[in-house]
Amino acid sequence: MISLITPSKAQRKLAENTRARRLQMELTQAGVAERSGVPLPTLRKFEQKGVISLEAFLKIQMVLGGLDDILKATQVKDTPFSSIDEVLEADEAPTRKRGKRK
Repeated sequence: MISLITPSKAQRKLAENTRARRLQMELTQAGVAERSGVPLPTLRKFEQKGVISLEAFLKIQMVLGGLDDILKATQVKDTPFSSIDEVLEADEAPTRKRGKRK
């Protein structure tokens, strides 16, 4: 599946959504920083530029109640089968532990 959004645009959108959720909850940047353990300058930089480590982002989302949504969004979905042959082949095929492409 091809996405038309770039990683930098996605980062900025995540920052915008996080800021909007913080404001909706009527929390200050300092309050979120204190509750999450993320330094205030890091939170400010994230909200302004979208740059943050994954760990810090997840800590902030935990405070704002968005961590479960992120986990659900990244969950691998089972592929539906279109025939019984596909079901039988899937049972025989070993589960890949590594990807094929670089």
